[in-house]
Amino acid sequence: MRDLVNVLRALADPMRLRILKMLEKKRMCVCELTAVLKIKQSSVSHHLRILKDIGLVNDVRNGMWIDYELSREKYNEYIPELLKVLSGWLNNDSKIFEDLRLAKKVNRNEICK
Repeated sequence: MRDLVNVLRALADPMRLRILKMLEKKRMCVCELTAVLKIKQSSVSHHLRILKDIGLVNDVRNGMWIDYELSREKYNEYIPELLKVLSGWLNNDSKIFEDLRLAKKVNRNEICK
């Protein structure tokens, strides 16, 4: 039961849900997420650490960047099912829609220095 409670706690934050919805569409680095979410880089890193620790996201080295993506590993029995269900949720939410629109436009070569 502890695993499920921890995953649900991680999902209970709107900022983390926004991050997960963007990562459904593409891998992103911290600076790209920061540009879309318009919060401090340290806050984005904090949310990503929580999502990674619980097994919802992975980090992947991509040249000089570290990208984040949704976890495809079975960290616990709840993660794959929750990610599958989450993919159908919030798709019509105006904030999520705007995040996805901005995420498409973000160019890491321009914002990550």
